[in-house]
Amino acid sequence: MAKPDPNRILRQLPLVVGSIGGTLLFLNRVTTPMLMDSQARSDAMGIMLCAVLILTGLLWQRIQPRSPEAVVLNGTEGLELAEDLPEAVRTELAWASHLLLTNTVTRSLLVWYDGRVLLRRGVLGPKPMTQAGPIVQRTLQTQKPIYLVSLQLYPGRVEFDYLPDNVQGLICQPMGDRGVLLLAANAPRSYTQQDEAWIAGIADKLENTLHTLQVPSA
Repeated sequence: MAKPDPNRILRQLPLVVGSIGGTLLFLNRVTTPMLMDSQARSDAMGIMLCAVLILTGLLWQRIQPRSPEAVVLNGTEGLELAEDLPEAVRTELAWASHLLLTNTVTRSLLVWYDGRVLLRRGVLGPKPMTQAGPIVQRTLQTQKPIYLVSLQLYPGRVEFDYLPDNVQGLICQPMGDRGVLLLAANAPRSYTQQDEAWIAGIADKLENTLHTLQVPSA
């Protein structure tokens, strides 16, 4: 379900006002039996103002950014944690995932570390992640995040069949060279640079905890 654009009426206002004003000036002109010079001058100025309003409305339709269209992700809400994790790690993962779900546009997230899933939370996908696909592997190799701003337009999205099938945006955030934090959003182009910086900080904190506490590998 698409989220309504809150700026739609504002963008259309100059176009509507200019069109109404031009129509009223035209009707006034054709119904006036005798046209005076002063009325002709005022009509000319009014037409110019209406033309400027219409042009402004058309430009706003093109250059003003529209809010990304959000959808309701397919799946059920849930929380899954690996059972053999130390209590401190479970607490850290629960804390970090809660912050990301409540303070960013993230609706589903997953922590992949040492060849297995440690956490799934939010809207859960139809099946568990069993192996790292090409994009996740590239994130591990380059140690750089990959932000797919509109996942539905990306052919490689088939790799993420363990996430809800209508995920709109996705960040693959490295956690050292052993893990990846996957964050899925319900709207394209929705993560800001501030969000990305904050996500990177949380991923670094999680990686430090997992490395220090020697989490069992797959």
